[in-house]
Amino acid sequence: METRVAVLAVIVREADSVAALNALLHQYESAIIGRMGVPCRERGIRLISVALDAPADVISALSGKIGRLPGVTAKTVYAPPAFS
Repeated sequence: METRVAVLAVIVREADSVAALNALLHQYESAIIGRMGVPCRERGIRLISVALDAPADVISALSGKIGRLPGVTAKTVYAPPAFS
């Protein structure tokens, strides 16, 4: 199956959602190339970027599940097909 490269940007506003977010990321660990989290303490949020290499439907499923967590926003940017 063809895979795509993408970056998933996640903003967490609710600390109570962090455990569920980490569980989802662990569930999709085979699709994850790497991730970086940065706390923005002065605003009370966490910024997380997740690099992915997986089929588009897997990336979309992960993004959708994360975006449905309370107090969490997720957006995905796909690399052009020439770079996948």
